[in-house]
Amino acid sequence: MSQNRPKIAHGSTITLHFSLALSDGTEVISTFGEEPTTLTIGDGSLTEGLEQVLIGLKPGDKQSLIIEEEHAFGPWDEDKINYISRKDFAPEIELEQGLVIGFETPTGEEVAGILLEIEEERVKVDFNHPLSGDDIAFTVEITDVTNQTP
Repeated sequence: MSQNRPKIAHGSTITLHFSLALSDGTEVISTFGEEPTTLTIGDGSLTEGLEQVLIGLKPGDKQSLIIEEEHAFGPWDEDKINYISRKDFAPEIELEQGLVIGFETPTGEEVAGILLEIEEERVKVDFNHPLSGDDIAFTVEITDVTNQTP
């Protein structure tokens, strides 16, 4: 009977419980104890490294592993720290250190930036993913897999 369970492949729509934690055990997000999440492999919901560890799993499979930073959210990159003029922020936004703001790239993509320093004329913003530079403990439980039929 277990051979009939569909395996996760690129393009599969999957329903799963998952948690992400830092390697020190600090849990960042978890759907365990809540409704499971549904997503499609390859739609950008997960990083490629997280998707790759799901390929081949079937409903009922559970897995826990450590994903190194380069395969999770990437290494922390100094080049993703930028200064933006204070004039470029809407006047109604109260700027404070640690605030996360969505910014639109020239291609129209939205990226999050964390305000690091607020100076009189400019603001220092970190565009690294908040989990970049960390190995991630990834725990999954697959509840459903639907594969596209040719």
